[in-house]
Amino acid sequence: MTEEKSKKILVADDEEDLLGYLVNTLKRTNCEIFSTTKGREALSLAKREKPDLIILDVVMPDMDGGQVASALKANPSTAHIPVIFLTGILTKEEGFDVGMTGGRFVIPKPVQPAELLDKISRVMPFK
Repeated sequence: MTEEKSKKILVADDEEDLLGYLVNTLKRTNCEIFSTTKGREALSLAKREKPDLIILDVVMPDMDGGQVASALKANPSTAHIPVIFLTGILTKEEGFDVGMTGGRFVIPKPVQPAELLDKISRVMPFK
């Protein structure tokens, strides 16, 4: 009997309080969670850990989410990993589900746990 491997989620956001909130929310998924406040480190973690999903803040100081996503897409070992963007640039009224970059979900901040988990389940089934 083989044991099913736990799914991995990488989350990157430069706001430490929000990152902690996201990590705590994501723990409900029973996935292995990796987190960072830096875009370059997110890229490095993605290459090393090969997560099943990446949640990226759009605006980060060292390397923004769009740059990270582009670098991931350019690398054959990470190109397949789905990305969900989080942003404080859009309001809920301006927010949209699909668009911006390659048909990826874009979630305006602040995000409610149920909304985040719903979007994740639509991109990466938990079971």
